[in-house]
Amino acid sequence: MSLHVQISNQGEALIVRLQGELDHHTSELLRTKMESAIEQENSNHIVLVLKDLSFMDSSGLGVILGRYKQITNKGGRMVVCNVNSSIYRLFEMSGLFKILTIEEDEEQALSSLGVVS
Repeated sequence: MSLHVQISNQGEALIVRLQGELDHHTSELLRTKMESAIEQENSNHIVLVLKDLSFMDSSGLGVILGRYKQITNKGGRMVVCNVNSSIYRLFEMSGLFKILTIEEDEEQALSSLGVVS
């Protein structure tokens, strides 16, 4: 399976919706798209929507951590939402939840960033 990446803006937040599998085959695609969007758009925050993400490996974690560093260097925050149980466990084991905020859904994620939906 492949990865479909949809990126849009909502106020100061870049909303990144992922569908499919985020692994060593697709992580470079996500890294390139997100880096470009962060640099081109006037976005201070990222909302990562994972409800349609079926699989992620350590390559995907690396891409997410890299974009976290990129957005926090701009003074922003990253919020993850709609995380299924297997991806949640991976985030938990990797320790990413110690630095990332998790919210139930996209609306709550935007609200936690102070972005009106």
